[in-house]
Amino acid sequence: MFKLTLMALLVFNFVACAGEKVEPTKEETKIEKQTKQDELLPESEKIKDTEVKKIVDETEAKVLKKAKEQKIGEKMENKTVVISTKFGKIKIKLYDDTPKHKANFIKLATEGFFNGTTFHRVIPNFMIQGGDPNSKNKDKSTHGMGGPGYTIPAEILPNHKHKRGSLAAARMGDNVNPKKESSGSQFYICVVETSFLDNAYTVFGEVTEGMDVADKIVAQPKDGRDNPDERIEMTVTFE
Repeated sequence: MFKLTLMALLVFNFVACAGEKVEPTKEETKIEKQTKQDELLPESEKIKDTEVKKIVDETEAKVLKKAKEQKIGEKMENKTVVISTKFGKIKIKLYDDTPKHKANFIKLATEGFFNGTTFHRVIPNFMIQGGDPNSKNKDKSTHGMGGPGYTIPAEILPNHKHKRGSLAAARMGDNVNPKKESSGSQFYICVVETSFLDNAYTVFGEVTEGMDVADKIVAQPKDGRDNPDERIEMTVTFE
């Protein structure tokens, strides 16, 4: 079944990249969607909800302190996230109605957590994924399996769809994660509409500028695990 699933995804991606418009069968569509969902799943340790709440409660003070050190200013709610790569910058607006994810992303970014990590998974006609601290290491075998050591409670809202440019949190599968809790750091940016992920993953922001950069990233040569052949490192700041 794994070989069949992998083959179906490879065939679909190859044809799509070649520019031909083909309508996959219902079974191929089902296999493709399941495979893509599986590929978004990072491995991260779960901790108790009380510990997550403590982390979230402490975020504001840490963010303000770090922001002051970086001369960002004390009000972060209206700041734009800037992901800088060798291909250019991607600017992102974080949603106010997903406060836990917004606070966590700001916390990690102001601590420099994302700096030096890579976009470790790129799938044409789907998404680019990053935020794994393991990707700072050259050993690609561990890329996609790291995190800060905690998960974030789901904030899945019907008004936030997986459109082109959506920023969403990766997570473990429903079989081990029925509450759909998000990875503490891994995120993905959709390069096309992926409505089959709606109501399954937390969408907590959107790209306001720089989708051309995301398009360049997703088109890079990659290995069998969808990890780009050449490192695509990021630095995350605010403006």
